[in-house]
Amino acid sequence: MRLVLLQLACLLGLSLGASLERKPHHCKSPPLLTGGFTFSTQNEKAWAYGGYEYDAMGERIRIFEVGTYEKKNFTYNGVMYEINHQDKTCVKKPLQTDFQPFGVPPNASLLGQFVIGSSSGPGQGLLVNSWAGEAPDGAKYMWTMTAFGCIPVSNLYQTKQFGWVSVSYINTVMGIVDPGVLNPPPFCSGKEVQPGGKPVDFFTVIENMRENSS
Repeated sequence: MRLVLLQLACLLGLSLGASLERKPHHCKSPPLLTGGFTFSTQNEKAWAYGGYEYDAMGERIRIFEVGTYEKKNFTYNGVMYEINHQDKTCVKKPLQTDFQPFGVPPNASLLGQFVIGSSSGPGQGLLVNSWAGEAPDGAKYMWTMTAFGCIPVSNLYQTKQFGWVSVSYINTVMGIVDPGVLNPPPFCSGKEVQPGGKPVDFFTVIENMRENSS
């Protein structure tokens, strides 16, 4: 019995060691996520703390700023809905970007594997992989994802308008409780894209959210 227990302990130790030393690889995040985020820019022109719902299968993202009635729905078929549930108003705007799924792009290079927090004891740290690359438009970026599960932790992205943008993801859980909340409400039905509307993206929406709540 002692020999059997010793063999089991050795096998368990080898298994744990192999999993912890697994080579980082390019990955995609789970297709359905719900959580919170913090957002700030290098030039300090935009910042926010809010929540998000992410649906990679339907190419939709919903973001909302905590403590306000302002809701922003992204449906990446070329439009965005700016929704105020309190006043039941809806504005449909063009988007200037394609849907960008969470994950590590194939052309990203590994910066390293790190522990956020401490590796001194169980539950004291989070093992993450950090990657850097360059977007098709030449903008530089850095993604940090959990080593297991490919859950987004943070994203640094270079923009012309704001300089470096930092997004940190918090309290993330897999799945969406009510997928219907990603659909525009009935009072958005029949809305046309705003004539002459300036195309928007995630960063300009966050800036507008800050201005609307101030």
